[in-house]
Amino acid sequence: MNTIDYYNQNARSFITDTESVDMSALYHEFISLLPKGASVLDAGCGSGRDTKYFVEQGYEVSALDASLEMVQHATKLSGVQVSHRTFSQVNEVEAYDGIWACASLLHVAKDSLEEAFSNLSNALKPKGVWYLSFKYGDKERSKGGRHFTDLNEALLQELVDKVGQLKVLKTWVTVDARPDREEKWLNAILIKASVV
Repeated sequence: MNTIDYYNQNARSFITDTESVDMSALYHEFISLLPKGASVLDAGCGSGRDTKYFVEQGYEVSALDASLEMVQHATKLSGVQVSHRTFSQVNEVEAYDGIWACASLLHVAKDSLEEAFSNLSNALKPKGVWYLSFKYGDKERSKGGRHFTDLNEALLQELVDKVGQLKVLKTWVTVDARPDREEKWLNAILIKASVV
């Protein structure tokens, strides 16, 4: 629970650091694949920045976060009643046209990622679209009080293969959008298979 504690204790500085980051290029990759008025889950919503954006675009938005401080802030910012829960507590079935998991699944321990992916995949409608991002690499590590699981294309594909139902539509690597960071990020769009 160290990572959740970190966000509870450092909510204000994290929100300040991330709330105004320009996400327009990533938003475009995701929403260009969504139907009008789509139902979207912001999975690990943090400050609520992206939740607010999707609401403003006319989507039907749900959001969750494991940090109570983030839940409270995101609810105020976005006007969406954010759910206080972890990925292991996601139990919806075919509820969303799209899932947005921006820099959130990277805090899940490697041996729990398959469960998180399965839960989110189950929550996605057939032909649903899922954006996710991880710090680029192949290590599991702790840094500054937070746990990170880094992924590259091969490790992501392994996870997708284990879960089934999903296919990788696209992956691309970006540099951190925050001006003081030089980390690389693995971005991916997954699509859930339609029912046969």
